[in-house]
Amino acid sequence: MASKKKVIVTGFEPFGEHAVNSSWVAVQELEKLGLGGAVDLHVCEVPVEYQAVQSLLPSLWSKHQPQLVVHVGVSGLATTVTLEQCGHNKGYKRRDNCCFSPTSQCCMEDGPDCIHSVLDMEAVCKRVNNTGLGITFSVSKDAGRYLCDYTYYTSLHLGQGRSAFIHVPPLSKPYSSQELGRALQAVVQEMLKLMEEDPKHEEVCNHAHRQRHDH
Repeated sequence: MASKKKVIVTGFEPFGEHAVNSSWVAVQELEKLGLGGAVDLHVCEVPVEYQAVQSLLPSLWSKHQPQLVVHVGVSGLATTVTLEQCGHNKGYKRRDNCCFSPTSQCCMEDGPDCIHSVLDMEAVCKRVNNTGLGITFSVSKDAGRYLCDYTYYTSLHLGQGRSAFIHVPPLSKPYSSQELGRALQAVVQEMLKLMEEDPKHEEVCNHAHRQRHDH
């Protein structure tokens, strides 16, 4: 019997004007729906704090050794469910929930400016827009230079690109929590299918797996 795929999906705690963070609400809805019997789903609420992200993410990757980590965040500007293609290293000036911002204004001192997901978000977007969910999906290459972008970059680095980031609009603008949960379910299932179909993704996974067992 094939072993279950491990997938971690995270949302963020409330911050700023978002007294209820639709990202975590949507992730909790996804947890109720599940990703099918072949997937072991773990969910986690991430603090809106740079230093907490730096300590939490490595432990999530090393403890669970997931095939895929999907981070979900809220964007007050979003009107669609937005798939982010890449994370950025520099430009982190905005203070977090602890009134802290990195003195270097970057994630990793010597890291590349941008890390792309191994997933082709345009392909994922096209597929989910054709599923008839009644929810619109779009693609972005700018996750906003705050905790969302910071978390995504960190995770892409830790997982050698096997990560994704999804921005959701605030609740009822226009989607309900149930609709957002169904949207996340559809997107993550398509991402897993794409990773199975494309040997490039499997190579990355196998290489990462070998590396982990070399230590």
